[in-house]
Formats: sequence, C-alpha cells, structure tokens
Amino acid sequence: MTKKLIEIASEIVNTQASKINMSSAEISSALREVFSTLHELQRAESGEMEQPATREAEAQALRPEDSIQNDKIICLECGAELKQLTKLHLISHNITAKEYKKKYGFKMGTPLAAKSLTKARSKAAKKRGVPENLKKFMEEKRQAKAQALKPVEIQPKPELPGTARAKRVRSRFSPKSTD
Repeated sequence: MTKKLIEIASEIVNTQASKINMSSAEISSALREVFSTLHELQRAESGEMEQPATREAEAQALRPEDSIQNDKIICLECGAELKQLTKLHLISHNITAKEYKKKYGFKMGTPLAAKSLTKARSKAAKKRGVPENLKKFMEEKRQAKAQALKPVEIQPKPELPGTARAKRVRSRFSPKSTD
C-alpha cells in the first residue's frame, strides 16, 4: 500500500514540476509534503485518526472578534473569506445581518466588512464632507424638534373682581389630579 502512496505522490509532484520551474530542494520538499498528506488522508479514511478539519469546522473554532481582520472577514457560518459579508451571502445561509450579529455577539453598529474597507469608506466620506454635513443636519433637526415642543404662550386674561375667591373655592372642592 505504501508504494501506491509514493507513486501517487511522485505523479502529483511530477505534474507540478512540469507546470512550474522547481529546484531539486523544492521537489524534495513537495514530495515529502504530498506523501505525508496522502498518508494522513489514508489513515483518516481507515479510521485510525480523525479527519482533517473542514473550512466550516475551522470557522466555528474561530472567535467572532477574530473573524473581522484587516484585509478580510471570515464568515462564521461557512468559513468563506470575503471583503464584506453581503446581504446576498447571508441570505444563502438563511440569515439576515441583524440575526448574524446577534448570533455571534457583534454589536449592531459593527460593520461586516474588512477593517481596511471600513477605513477606506470612512476616509472617502470625510473627503466628501459627510461628518460636517451630518453635524449640521443633526443640529437643524434638534432645533426643529425644540421649536415643535416649545409650549404656546397663553396670555392671561385680566381677572375680574371676586375671581380669586372663586378659584380658591374651586381648587378646594375639585378632584385632585394624580399626574
């Protein structure tokens, strides 16, 4: 059985060496790597050892905070490495971005994109003047809300003689409000 593995490994390395220019040290190293990989796969197939981890198992072992890296984000559902977890990708897992963030403990404001992509977008927004315009918009909105909530001033009517006594009597006998 070992001869078959050596033959298979040598065929694989021979094909690889025919495609790209390799030194003798690289061929020797590649042959060892291919042989050991084939041997591990053979042992896993016969049940002597556990099968190698799949991409999905590796993704499950990854901590959520480590899945967002500088140049990529790793989907914790399937292990795919992407620049951004798009709505379309998450739909393939029957999950929304909100559900994904909740499931893996991300804050709702966390972007599901590589850090470099987030930084580039932030830089582009600042270049366009978005933060200043947003501040202006928020201030205008706050002022409009304050104007809408401002109570309307009612001018008091001049009091007639005896009105003060009527108010005292009314306040004494009227039901108290619990506001």
